Amino acid sequence: MSQILPGVDVLFIAGFGPISRNTESSYGFYVETLGLPLKPMEGNSDYLLAEEGLLQGVKHFAVWPLSQAATSCFGQEQWPADHPIPQGWIEYEVQDLASATRILRDKGYRLLVANRTEPWGQTVTRLLSPEGLLTGLTITPWLRG
Repeated sequence: MSQILPGVDVLFIAGFGPISRNTESSYGFYVETLGLPLKPMEGNSDYLLAEEGLLQGVKHFAVWPLSQAATSCFGQEQWPADHPIPQGWIEYEVQDLASATRILRDKGYRLLVANRTEPWGQTVTRLLSPEGLLTGLTITPWLRG
């Protein structure tokens, strides 16, 4: 039986997708093989995404290059050797990020980023799940409309 933690209040899955070490092979699988409506993000040709409404089920699906995930979490393009390399990422949109971050810390989770506002306007706390999934709790203003 699951227990709801007061203060976390997940609203929906804000985003999900694999972490790619090779954009070309990821493009071949997701676009050329599976036929997903992914295209390079303007100004970032390695980040493949489906525009809102083109792929049902999540608000944002993207193939996120490992170097960019590392930059987002650690401020460098190399993923640190002392952390497992994630195979995918997921983001949960939450009502109160400060509260959710505090709960994660109180429960002893190792946070990679806490309550940081990204250059694109999303505020995020990131950590690795027990399975090694790069997990974000987020406030994403443009997904809340």
